[in-house]
Amino acid sequence: MELAQDKIDLIEKIIKNDKKFTNNEDLYDDFFNETCKRSFLIIKTVTSDVTLEAYLRKIATTSILNVLKSSGRLRRTRDGYISTGEVSLETLTPDTRTDYSTAKISYSSIKIQETPEDIVIKKEILQKVIDSVYAISDAEPEKKYLDLYIMRYEKGMTQNEISSETGLSQSEVSKRLFKLMEKVKQAFN
Repeated sequence: MELAQDKIDLIEKIIKNDKKFTNNEDLYDDFFNETCKRSFLIIKTVTSDVTLEAYLRKIATTSILNVLKSSGRLRRTRDGYISTGEVSLETLTPDTRTDYSTAKISYSSIKIQETPEDIVIKKEILQKVIDSVYAISDAEPEKKYLDLYIMRYEKGMTQNEISSETGLSQSEVSKRLFKLMEKVKQAFN
């Protein structure tokens, strides 16, 4: 995997600016490798620097969370993620509530609204998927890919329901949906 130095510097900057990087500096190599592995195809296809940076931020955040979870430093709770070294106030027993010297206080995580960049990225991806489905459907109208896509992903129908409505076997519906997704993936590459 060969990346240009400017892309490497950008990934490094994004990782080091992530709030979960603090106190986990020893895992930098893991954060960097995971981010590079997950973002390799995107780096090669996205041409806009602003869009690329937004993509890389999301990928780096996910990569850092995955590395922290796999290293045992982070666990998922009902309210989000919490460091394994922290104890939630709700889980303290009556005995430890009076002895605050050993307790680490953590606060509930807040939900951060999507940034305008996130919204633009999602719209771009969705538009690319829709354009791909239409192009694939136009190229092979006998396969009825557009109808299958609408029933499965817009109406939320199961493969059995689609089978009943179209007269195709469930296995044929499954094969066509799989083939459609493969062709959409190819359109992104």
